[in-house]
Amino acid sequence: MSPDELKDLLKQVKYPGFSRDIVSFGLLRGAALIDGTARVSLQITTADPQVPQQLRHDIETLLRGRAGVREIVVDIAVSAPKTPPRPMQSAAATPGAGAPMSGVRKIVAVASGKGGVGKSTLAVNLACALAAEGGRRVGLMDCDIHGPSVPLMMGLAGQRPGLLEEQKMLVPLEAHGVKVMSMGLLITDDTPVVWRGPMITSAIRNFIQNVLWGELDVLVVDLPPGTGDAQLTLAQTIPLDGAVIVTTPQVAATQVAARGGSMFNQVNVPILGVAENMSWFEDAAGNRVPLFGEGGGAQTAAQLGTTLLGQIPLFQEIRAAGDAGRPIVVAQPQHPAALAYQALARAVYAKLG
Repeated sequence: MSPDELKDLLKQVKYPGFSRDIVSFGLLRGAALIDGTARVSLQITTADPQVPQQLRHDIETLLRGRAGVREIVVDIAVSAPKTPPRPMQSAAATPGAGAPMSGVRKIVAVASGKGGVGKSTLAVNLACALAAEGGRRVGLMDCDIHGPSVPLMMGLAGQRPGLLEEQKMLVPLEAHGVKVMSMGLLITDDTPVVWRGPMITSAIRNFIQNVLWGELDVLVVDLPPGTGDAQLTLAQTIPLDGAVIVTTPQVAATQVAARGGSMFNQVNVPILGVAENMSWFEDAAGNRVPLFGEGGGAQTAAQLGTTLLGQIPLFQEIRAAGDAGRPIVVAQPQHPAALAYQALARAVYAKLG
């Protein structure tokens, strides 16, 4: 039995009390069958001593009697919890009850391999487009800790979230029908965020655990560029329902975007598709000018084994609307760029099921 075969077998082991398995939760750290000994290592976060015992029992029961397995060794490293995994809601569950994010139905991450591809602008317009159609309840969590631009683009610059003293919970601000939480709402405009990885991880966990999101149909998460602590923390803390990879058509962006997408594959987060930003510029005569090349989004999607969700043209109005705090899907919903964002939002929502 190869390590990959053993890993696939372990997908049958569910995290106690959840419908999701230990592999897709990102808890598996290693699995191999060597000289008849099956060795499985997990890293979990829990305060319940019954959880590691149950996982050990379930793994041993699954592997016992399998061909070539004579001995089973299960190593489980347990760390103290800051926030537990979000349980899958049953039909009888009460939205908004229990864990802070128990009322959130779908969570989608917006990610990019590199900066400068318009990821935050896309995340903002995606959230607003989702909220504008069908009366959906939408949230936007800005995890770009070092460069939180969401408050500006949502018209919330300088404002502060509320605080429920008794529950020690932050109340997200709301703009354009979207609930918003960002590090930019907690610091002044001239305060640099000079943080190392553990502090970034802690901030993101607080956004998950200590923000009263309430009932949401979709939570859009704007991730920082790259494949570092923020991305891994989010993927391992809450079950993401999918990720949208943002790129521009140029080769310098698509190569990095493909690597960023591969990270989500490694942590078992479904890639919903690729969004190509700045696909073309339209001159005064209405001619499309491919300033950053052509075909990069489709090529990235093919590399990742997914689909191209949409192409967003490059218009000055997109930038101007964001700077004014009214995203273009709100300020000019019939603008060609706004229509492209709306089509993208429909494609993402359809992928979320």
